Amino acid sequence: MSSVGHIEAPPKRVHMPRFGGAALSRGFVITYLSVLVLIPIAALAVRSTEDGWDGFWTAVSHPMAVDAIILTILASLAVVVINAVMGTLLAWVLVRDDFPGKGILNSLIDLPFALPTIVAGLVLMALYGETGVLGIEGISFTIAGVILALLFVTLPFVIRAVQPTLMELDLEMEEAAASLGARPFTIVRRIILPNLAPAILAGSALAFARAVGEFGAVALISGNIPGKTQVAALFIYSRIESGDMSGATAVSVVLLAISVSILFGFHMINRWSTRHGR
Repeated sequence: MSSVGHIEAPPKRVHMPRFGGAALSRGFVITYLSVLVLIPIAALAVRSTEDGWDGFWTAVSHPMAVDAIILTILASLAVVVINAVMGTLLAWVLVRDDFPGKGILNSLIDLPFALPTIVAGLVLMALYGETGVLGIEGISFTIAGVILALLFVTLPFVIRAVQPTLMELDLEMEEAAASLGARPFTIVRRIILPNLAPAILAGSALAFARAVGEFGAVALISGNIPGKTQVAALFIYSRIESGDMSGATAVSVVLLAISVSILFGFHMINRWSTRHGR
């Protein structure tokens, strides 16, 4: 007696909800991004060259502008390196360890998101300034103060990017490696870090973007000393106060180009690490 096998019904096609038709959805997204991002950037680029390319070059090659841009990029890169290390360690502790007050500490991580940046600068001055509570010499009106302020406002980015990846990381892989005799350093280097690398890079890119454009947190603690502690955002503001809108927009365009280039570099490294990690 022959039997007929059970034939499963084909899976039903899932219809994803759309905002109108596909063309309408794309048109809405493009219009929204154009109004908020593309058109303002285009207007900035046009305004930066209203004195001609000679005026543009004169503005961006001014020694004070060059010093401000270099300081901003170097300080932001330093912040990225510190955040990549310390942010990953903090995320590890918050995910893998249990201790009293863990929930409170986890909530405090997001404080820089909620706190106005000018208030953050005031808090840092009141705490670490020469006349502050701790009164640490060499913090206020120095590059160390600039980096400290940038670290404060960029603290959550790497932590919040790494935490979900750590939560989803398969502990059985680490246990299997340990049972085969792998040392802790080998487990971290061969299993944990390759899985965390895309999240670390994503958080670092966001931290860099925030640090490059930061204004409020560094305005007080840096002292805005030209050629010493004046970051690009403060230089641009000083140009606007002086009535030099062309110079301000020219430096803004250069800073924007540098930021986009480095963010694109982070993106390419992230894609490469993801592709080779599979």
